[in-house]
Amino acid sequence: MPIEAISALIGLFLTLLIFSYLIGDNPLFRGAVYLFIGVSSGYAAVVVWHQVLVPKLFQPLLSADPNQLLPVVVPLGLGVSLLAKLSPRIAWLGSFAMAMLVGVGAATALSGAVIGTLIPQSRAAMDMFSSPTFARLIQGIFMLAGTALTLAYFQFSATRAADGSVRRNVIFEALAWGGRVFIAITMGVLFAGVYTAALTAMIERLSSMINFVKSFLGQ
Repeated sequence: MPIEAISALIGLFLTLLIFSYLIGDNPLFRGAVYLFIGVSSGYAAVVVWHQVLVPKLFQPLLSADPNQLLPVVVPLGLGVSLLAKLSPRIAWLGSFAMAMLVGVGAATALSGAVIGTLIPQSRAAMDMFSSPTFARLIQGIFMLAGTALTLAYFQFSATRAADGSVRRNVIFEALAWGGRVFIAITMGVLFAGVYTAALTAMIERLSSMINFVKSFLGQ
């Protein structure tokens, strides 16, 4: 039996194990999930070993060049200090490395959101108004309204009434209602996209299963 047929047979078997979840949680489905997690973890470990640890840690440490050795010492020390988190007694040794890790990650995420999302979206909205066509103007107004109303939804300032209840300003409450409409539409579109992608993947797997069975019976 050729390698392609063996791969297709394994794929068919694993697909059937996943589809067994339709009758409820069972050991076959859990076994397929565990196998997927194990293979993914093993692949990630191999990638980290060959593309991160060996070229960026072990090779500089084994080299006699101080220009390659010195830049590795600080990251290695921070990485080793993170292992102290395994013990509650010496967990404080890894606090500095953890703080740097969280700080750099937050800064990277924030800068990525500002540079990659907010600024391009603002420029795109402004470019809509610079176009003389009526359709582009309507699109710009719609984008501006959606952005403003969505931001108004996350405006949480409120005042306390005489009866002790907390109420927001009527204007902000109306704007927040419009923001909820835009957020609901966005969530619906995202859910439809995810559902469509999942449905496409399922159709592809079913088609491959049918084609494999047809080719197997034809032989």
